[in-house]
Amino acid sequence: MRARNAFFLGGVALLAAAVFAQSTEQNELPSAPSAVQQQSKPQAPAPPPQNAPAPEQPATQPQTTPPAEQPATESPKNESPKANDKTSSPGTSEETAPTIFRTVNEVNVVFTVTDKHGRYVKDLKKNDFKVLDDTRPADEIRSFHNETDLPLEVGLLVDASNSVRDRFKFEQESAIEFLNQTIRPRYDKAFVVGFDATPEVTQDFTDNTELLSRGVRALRPGGGTALYDAIYYACRDKLLKAQQSGPVRRAIILLSDGDDNQSHVSREEAIDMAQRAEVIVYTISTNIIGSRNKGDKILERIANASGGRPFFPFQITDVANAFAEIQDELRSQYALSYKPADLKADGRYHSIEILAQNHKNLRVRSRRGYYAPAQ
Repeated sequence: MRARNAFFLGGVALLAAAVFAQSTEQNELPSAPSAVQQQSKPQAPAPPPQNAPAPEQPATQPQTTPPAEQPATESPKNESPKANDKTSSPGTSEETAPTIFRTVNEVNVVFTVTDKHGRYVKDLKKNDFKVLDDTRPADEIRSFHNETDLPLEVGLLVDASNSVRDRFKFEQESAIEFLNQTIRPRYDKAFVVGFDATPEVTQDFTDNTELLSRGVRALRPGGGTALYDAIYYACRDKLLKAQQSGPVRRAIILLSDGDDNQSHVSREEAIDMAQRAEVIVYTISTNIIGSRNKGDKILERIANASGGRPFFPFQITDVANAFAEIQDELRSQYALSYKPADLKADGRYHSIEILAQNHKNLRVRSRRGYYAPAQ
C-alpha cells in the first residue's frame, strides 16, 4: 500500500513539474509579433534550425520621445529575454526597484522640404508649418529648429549576399567616399554592418573615417539575405542604445537589392522598429536589370515609411550620386516637436502629416507616423 501511495505521489510531482516547465516556456517572449503568431498555432511542427539568429524581443512599450529611454537587449543573438527583465528575478521587490511611470505627450519629427524642382528649401520658419496628428491639428508646436548642423548617428548597412556580387566593389568605394565626406571628427559617428544570413558589425560606432573605411573593405559577399533582421538589429541594438549628450539625427543608409529570404522578422516589423527608434532610412538599390522589380518596391516602402528616400541607380556610376544626394539631405533638414490634440496611453499608431502653409508647390517629407505610449 505504501509503495502504491509513493508511486502515486511521485506521478503527481512529475505532472506538476511538467506543467510548470510548460508555463515557463510560454512566458518566454518571442522575438517579434510574427513569432507570436507562429507560436499560437496548435500542434505546429518545430521549425528547422536557422543559420540566422532571430532578433530578441522588440520593444513592447511604444513611445514617442525620448527613444533613448526605451529598453534594449545586448545583441540579436539568442539570449533569454529574462536576462534583462528585473521583474523576473525572485529577489526583486518594489522597495528595491521602484517602477516610475511618466506620460510622454510630445512627438519629435525630422523632415525635409523641397520645391517643385526637388531643391531643398532651408529658410522656412515655425509659422510656415501646420501639423496634423491623425488628421487633427496639433495643440501646439513646442519647438522648431533648422537642423542643418545636428550631430549625426549613421548606420551603413551593406547587403553582402550572393545576389549583389556584380558591383560590390564599386559600392564599397562609394560608401567609403560618403563616410569620408559626411562624418565629422568629434561630432558625428557611424557604424558599418554587413549582412547576408546574419548581420555582422565590421566597425562599431566611431568618428574615425579610416576605421570606417576598413570596416567597409572588410565586407565579403556570400550567403543568403536577412534584410529585415539587419534593419531591426541596427535600429534596436545600435541606434537606440547609443549614448547621447543631446539631440541627434539618426539615419540608416541601406545598400541592397531588396530581396529577403532568411529574416525572422517581417518587413513591417522592421519598419515599426525604425519608427520607434526615430530612424530615417535611405535605401540604395543594387538592382541592375534596368527596371524596378519587387525588391525595389520593398526598398521604396521602407524608405517612405521612415521619412527617407529610395534611390534606384541603374547605372553603376549613379551609386556615388545617390550617396551625394543623401549627404546633402542630411544637412538640409528641419526638426520640430509638437503636442497632439488627444494623445492617450493606448499604444495606438498615429499618422503624421506636416503641411507647408501659404507656400504653393512645396513638398514636406517625414516619417508617416508613430506609436503612442502604452500603459
